[in-house]
Amino acid sequence: MTLTFTRRGAAALALAAALPFAAQAEDPTKVGFIYVGPVGDLGWSYEHDQGRIAVEEEFGDSVETTYVESVPEGADAERILTQMALAGTDLIFTTSFGYMDPTNNVAAKFPDVKFEHATGYRRDHPNVSTYSARFYEGRAVLGHIAGKMTSSNKIGYIASFPIPEVIRGINSAYLHAKKANPDVEMSVVWVYTWFDPGKEADAARALIDQGVDVLMQHTDSTAPQAAAKEAGIYSFGQASDMAQYKPAPRIGSIIDNWAPYYIERVKAVKEGTWESVDTWHGINEGMVELGEFSEAIPEEVRAEAQALSDSIAAGEYHPFTGPINKQDGSAWLAEGETSDDGTLLGMNFYIEGITGDIPN
Repeated sequence: MTLTFTRRGAAALALAAALPFAAQAEDPTKVGFIYVGPVGDLGWSYEHDQGRIAVEEEFGDSVETTYVESVPEGADAERILTQMALAGTDLIFTTSFGYMDPTNNVAAKFPDVKFEHATGYRRDHPNVSTYSARFYEGRAVLGHIAGKMTSSNKIGYIASFPIPEVIRGINSAYLHAKKANPDVEMSVVWVYTWFDPGKEADAARALIDQGVDVLMQHTDSTAPQAAAKEAGIYSFGQASDMAQYKPAPRIGSIIDNWAPYYIERVKAVKEGTWESVDTWHGINEGMVELGEFSEAIPEEVRAEAQALSDSIAAGEYHPFTGPINKQDGSAWLAEGETSDDGTLLGMNFYIEGITGDIPN
């Protein structure tokens, strides 16, 4: 793992030291980030780091940011968070689901430090907030495109860990692919990692060998894109645009835009207005963005996808609107009924039509 400090105020501090009678500038707000992967993954951690950079650009020398990349979700995370807190960090963003326990454990020991945990659901202390994006909204749009673009009627999905966030995405993608193309089948491969190019590539090739001609992923590297390009099939960027694979195989993407949230929360700390909250934003708020639809997609399908995105953003359509049954055929949502957030946040079941079991 790599510890990196960014000190934009170094020149100003040096000047102040040379002029002992000059008024000293206010100490910068110290903001820390820990990432589950490398910032160069061009996916999840990359986009969080783009948010960190946006904070620096917004606040200039009045902030000092620190990040640590490739932090395992466990004891290492707790140790690094403790080090950050001891170093006088004012606000710490912990950017992966598995950091939930370490975040709350360290927050209990440092009540004057503010902690923000991404994609978790627990804030056990008044100095902890949670934040996440409604990725399932974007997956509904990409699922529609996938259903229209498959020739084999077989879509593949590379899944990371069997947590509600990932299961929601699978269900949303399949539901909308099936609406677009009633003959669609979806195969899911679980890789039990967020970032491992080798495992992700192996999963992609295994799905391609099964006849999949459209590939989706909830993992962070571009390895599935490379496998899709080699096989001549379609794929979608995950977390970032993965634009180096345009116009194909990458024909669309979900982009996680964390910058506005990070700027807002840093501002709240600086102004003394920070409060412990749960945030779950989607397409409407701009936390979930859709990358440019490739010209490889027929114009009519691009228009349909854009209309779907617009209706979700406007609150006119909810991606989980009944009738929808669970995988075992039991009723979940009746005609016109929409899912409540509590069920989505704890989702632990497949919807009807998806084969295979969710791992324990």
